Amino acid sequence: QVQVVESGGGLVQPGGSLRLSCAASGFRGTYAMAWYRQAPGKQRDFVARIENSGYTSYADSVKGRFTISRDNTKNTMYLQMNSLKPEDTAVYYCTIANSWGQGTQVTVSF
Repeated sequence: QVQVVESGGGLVQPGGSLRLSCAASGFRGTYAMAWYRQAPGKQRDFVARIENSGYTSYADSVKGRFTISRDNTKNTMYLQMNSLKPEDTAVYYCTIANSWGQGTQVTVSF
């Protein structure tokens, strides 16, 4: 059974940074990993994706501010978030092999 656990969320002021982690286990083979986010009252939106090869893609709203990476030896993915804005406030979810974590809350506010 695939397990996905996100961590690293919290409260940060606008312009600040956070680093999210996603630890995955219980799967075989190679998969892309991705981050999504869901703000209150809104749908879950794509944030960033990384292939097993390391190829990355980003939503336009986070390009140049967020960086996705992964450590295949640890089955762990990261999301470095810089220059955070209040509109980045959301629950951030990790997904791999059609499995999702429970999410980690990111709040950007004074």
